[in-house]
Order: sequence, then C-alpha cells, then structure tokens
Amino acid sequence: MTQQVKHFIDGEFVSSTSDKLIPVTDPATQEVIAHVPCATPDEMHRAVESAKAAFLTWKEVPVSDRARLMMRYAHLLKEHQAEIADIICKELGKTVEDAKGDVWRGIEVVEQAANIPSLMMGETVENVARSIDTYSYIQPLGVCAGITPFNFPAMIPLWMFPLAIACGNTFVLKPSEQDPMTVNKLAELFAQAGAPKGVLQVVHGAKEQVDAILHHPDIKAISFVGSVNVGQYIYKTGTDNLKRVQAFAGAKNHMVIMPDANKQQVVNALVGASVGAAGQRCMAISVAVFVGDAAKWIPDVAAAIGKVRPGVYTDPDAAYGPQISPQARARVLSLIAQGKKEGATCVLDGSDCKVEGYPNGNWVGPTVFTNVTTDMEIYKQEIFGPVLTTMQVDSLDAALKVVNDSPYGNGTSIYTASGAAARKYQHEVEVGQIGINIPIPVPLPFFSFTGWKGSFYGDQHAYGKQAVRFYTETKTITARWFNDDIPVSGPNMSINLR
Repeated sequence: MTQQVKHFIDGEFVSSTSDKLIPVTDPATQEVIAHVPCATPDEMHRAVESAKAAFLTWKEVPVSDRARLMMRYAHLLKEHQAEIADIICKELGKTVEDAKGDVWRGIEVVEQAANIPSLMMGETVENVARSIDTYSYIQPLGVCAGITPFNFPAMIPLWMFPLAIACGNTFVLKPSEQDPMTVNKLAELFAQAGAPKGVLQVVHGAKEQVDAILHHPDIKAISFVGSVNVGQYIYKTGTDNLKRVQAFAGAKNHMVIMPDANKQQVVNALVGASVGAAGQRCMAISVAVFVGDAAKWIPDVAAAIGKVRPGVYTDPDAAYGPQISPQARARVLSLIAQGKKEGATCVLDGSDCKVEGYPNGNWVGPTVFTNVTTDMEIYKQEIFGPVLTTMQVDSLDAALKVVNDSPYGNGTSIYTASGAAARKYQHEVEVGQIGINIPIPVPLPFFSFTGWKGSFYGDQHAYGKQAVRFYTETKTITARWFNDDIPVSGPNMSINLR
C-alpha cells in the first residue's frame, strides 16, 4: 500500500476522512508513490477556524520574535535542503541540482522574512498642525491563503507563507495535488522551528478545495501561481468575494539577441533558459528573437540544445527530467505537431524521445523551431515544455514590437554589448522583469517578482516590499495631547486641522 498524504491542521499531521484520493505518480515510471486526499468541507473549515483562532495571539507576538522564528526556519531549511530536494526529485522528476535550486530560492525568501521588523515600520511626521502629530502602523490582515503550482513545490510556497506569517498573519496553504509531499516537509520543519500551532495549515485537494478558500468569509487575502485560465478564475472569484488577490498566471518570455552580443554566452544562456527544468518554468525563455546578423547563430543554438538529453534524477548526466504527467506530455507533443502543421521549421524534434530503462516516462526531447510567426499556436500558447521557438527581425525596434504585442509580460532579456541598446530596451519594453545579459531575470527577494499584463492579476506582487504591503493594512493616527496652559478654543467648523 502506498502512503496517504496527511493534512497539517492545528499544528498536527492528521489523516483525512475523505474518500476522494488522487494518485501521486513518479513521472519517470508512472508508479504511484502516494495518494493525496481531497479535504472534506469539515477539514477545510477546521483549518480556517484554527488559523482564525491562532491569529488572535500570533498578531500580538513581538515582531522581533516573529523574525527569530524565520531565522530558525531558514537554518532548518538549509540543514534539510538535500532531503527536501530528494522529495522534489521523486514526485516531480527534477534533477538533483535543479531541485536544490528550487529549495534555495525559497530559503532566500525566508531570509528576507527574517528582516520583517524594518519592513513593518510605519511613518511619522511631527507637528502636521500645531501640537498635532501623525504616525502610521503596519498591521496584519488575519487569515491569508496560498494556492501553489506543481513546478516549484518548495520555492513558491516559500514565496508566500513565511512573509505572510512574519507580518503577523496566519496562513492556509493548498499545494498542488501533483507533488504534495514537499510542502508537508516544509510544514514539518516550520513546526520544528517553533511555529505555534494553527499559524500554518496545509490542506490538500483540487478545485473543490480551492473554491472553499475563495468563498470562505474568514480568509482575507489569497496568493496564487498557476495557469492563465485558473489565474483569471481565482482573481475574479476572489475579488467578487471581496478578498485581496495576487494571481500570477502564464507567460511567453522572449530573449532578444543583438548581433554585437557574445555568441557563446548567447548559446549557453539559451540552452539552459529554454529547456532547463523540462521547460516547466514560468520564467523560461521560449522565444528567441534574433536581430539582423545574429540570425546566423540559430544553427549553433540548435546544435547546442541538441546535445542536451533528459533523464531520471539519479542520472548525473541528465540535463532535465520528465514532464509532470502524461497529460502534460501529450499537450506539448500536440503543440509541436501543430507547429509543424502551421509551417514552422522543426530543426530539432524531441517528439519521439526515449530514455533507456524508463519506457513509461513523460519524456519530451529538446525541440527547436525556426521560421516562427506570431500567428502560430506554438508562439501564442505557453508550451511549458523543452521547446524553443526562434524568430528573425531586422532591428531592435522590430524586436520591441514583437515583445510588446504579446499579451504576456512576465520576463524578458536582451543580449548585447551596447549600453545604448540595453537602455532603450529596458525603457521601452512592456514587461515587468528584464534581464540584460541575464537569461532568466528572477529578482532576489529584497525586490519583488513583478510580472505585467496577462501574466499577473492584482496590485501588489510576490515577496519583497510589495508582498508586505499585500499582507498588511496601514493604520494612520493623528494625535493631539492637550496642555492645561493652552486656552480652550471654540468649535472648529472647517476640515482644517487647528
């Protein structure tokens, strides 16, 4: 019998009474390694009630003590980084180094959460009027919730609950049902770090459990990362229920290559950024736009990508792992076939990829298309697989038009030796995160993750200062203390402070 994944409710791992179980499979073998339960309505209610009760005491814990909790948690995550990465490898299929990177980028956000005292500082002005001072406090909202995707089972949950909890909130987390065991390990270590019971809840399930979060009256704010359709649904439904929502959705990230760029740096960057993690990154580079003579490098890029091969995480030579599911693999293969049908040239075809000893794995080999146009499905859709599409344009202005006409605005990069070209690009491009000679420009957590356009729905972004604003309210106080020596004046019939 495979294990049944437990919920983490009120400080304890508890077995679900649900009869709705979803298999968790090894994507390299299709072996069922666990079953994840869909939380019952009562289990969802108990999780929120526990978080609501815990908030009453947690919000009063000194901010310095909350920061120390995050310091202890970061230390434990570092101690157990390899163990967490091993869980990611088994349920998601990432390579060991990629899985360790997943954990590490999450640890960096926890380290930032340990800086919470300075991030929670308000403002003050003395004598805004005679003997009147105004000052503000930053206070938590209450119960917050997170809904996270499969592709970064450590990093993205760690984007959310550590900062929310450091701000004084409590948190209900619903991770992906495709790789739920990683989050349970994160919760176990959080409790070990000294988190009081009820501060963090982990409930498992699918759409029904998401809807319970969206409609629960005691949940004040929701963070989401996932696909476009689901992101739009969560944003609309959550805001219709008068909740704060930050919803990170799809992407179509472009790299613009100028002819004065360093060719080998371009080739190396495109290999890792396009097919790394099997292309299952919202910041993957899936479109390379070659300007002018830079197009001569396309065969070199294809040749370099062709040397990369997928494999199981126990293979030290594997560059990336399988797609998360047979359905995900089928979708990628369908888009590759559609690209051929629409007239793009498939110069490297990974459709028939096989990995020796693992015939049932969700394998897709590295794939490169040339002669791609913006009306093709392989350009318009986020493929979320190891597929690079390439385009050729005559000028930087033409490249900017391609990027700015895209409905997405998550990330982009430019490779060039020209400061003027880089300055023009960063100023004019309508994308939230820009890399200059950096292939995947994911900011470190003292900045915020700032996707634009159809890649994000909401007002305040993840981690950094914007996340603190998302998870808090500002209370402004205007105060006067009377001195007995000052005569009492008559009524003030205006709105001016006197």
